[in-house]
Amino acid sequence: MTVPVVITGLGIASPNGLGKEAYWAATRAGRGGIGPVTRFDASPYPARLAGEVPGFAAEDHLPSRLLPQTDRMTRLALVAADWALADAGIKPEDTEAFDMGVVTASSSGGFEFGQNELRKLWARGSQHVSAYQSFAWFYAVNSGQISIRHGMKGPSGVLVSDQAGGLDAVAHARRQIRKGTRMIVSGSVDASVCPWGWVAQLAGGRLSTQDDPDRAYLPFDARAAGHVAGEGGAILIMERAEDARERGARVYGEVAGYGATFDPRPGSGREPALRRAIELALAEAGCAPGDIDVVFADAAAVPELDRAEADAISAVFGPGGVPVTAPKTMTGRLYSGAAPLDLAAALLAMESGLIPPTTNVDPDPSLGLDLVTGAARPARVGTALVLARGYGGFNSAAVLRSSLSD
Repeated sequence: MTVPVVITGLGIASPNGLGKEAYWAATRAGRGGIGPVTRFDASPYPARLAGEVPGFAAEDHLPSRLLPQTDRMTRLALVAADWALADAGIKPEDTEAFDMGVVTASSSGGFEFGQNELRKLWARGSQHVSAYQSFAWFYAVNSGQISIRHGMKGPSGVLVSDQAGGLDAVAHARRQIRKGTRMIVSGSVDASVCPWGWVAQLAGGRLSTQDDPDRAYLPFDARAAGHVAGEGGAILIMERAEDARERGARVYGEVAGYGATFDPRPGSGREPALRRAIELALAEAGCAPGDIDVVFADAAAVPELDRAEADAISAVFGPGGVPVTAPKTMTGRLYSGAAPLDLAAALLAMESGLIPPTTNVDPDPSLGLDLVTGAARPARVGTALVLARGYGGFNSAAVLRSSLSD
């Protein structure tokens, strides 16, 4: 029998709200956090907007000894993990070390750390570790720092598949729990708002160059011309449903299904594989398309990618067959942190009976989507589908269910 795995804790750091309550209050009201870049002088660059986490002072949350050896991404992740554990009512010091693990994701984050190492390399020459070595090592630092901070000696790992990585990490965490680990810290926080990170993202050709925050990131809109980059994400506490019930934990929902695919080679003539990922996730969850109450879209804001996603959704659910939303229009695309934040938004939507809006967008009717725009839509949300795609062809889909009895 398959072991049900649930989410019992949320720790959120988002451009439109620091902490779970602030994030959800802003998101349900349609308040965004996109604005001019403040972390460095972006005026010489063609893209000058970002979703930056407001009001975060690491020294208010972390021991001073950690600050010299971490960058913004790791600091945000450490604090979000603290919040998630507290939200779940778990004290790591009271839990067997090998019963706790950490499985997160990374994508564009680590650039600030790598940039600092490059600066040291230029200053010290060959006596200092190469930036390439340090950047490769950084992918493991978030899960490692969380593990060390809380004495977690169970399974640990980092998945790297761009924006799809956040869902892939949650799926791998669920796999480890089903193998016997009692609790896994999962999800992801990403951050790359620094000059090196900016240049790397510009090279992908998908950043919006609009200077008006209300017009810069418009997925599924005829005016779509790229996305706004952001920082932040969500850390999730995952455990066996049986364990959560035994300790009287608040259960946000079950990770009921997951599917992952990879797009065929460009020019092959074969269709993109997102539809197949959706079908795999639904099949594992035992859901028919009509059971899904809302889809949280990947929302690339690149016309051909938007159409491919809309086609996949319509192929499974029928044209206009399911409400679709993309609250990341309020935050920017957070890379590996985006999908975990969408998972958190879906769980909070289940609690509130509200589907958050896709802000600023005038939907292109030719796409055939029932896109939730303008204001949050009251709805019973018992089951949600979250989609994520990564640069280069990664596709992931996850089904969340509000309770095991539904």
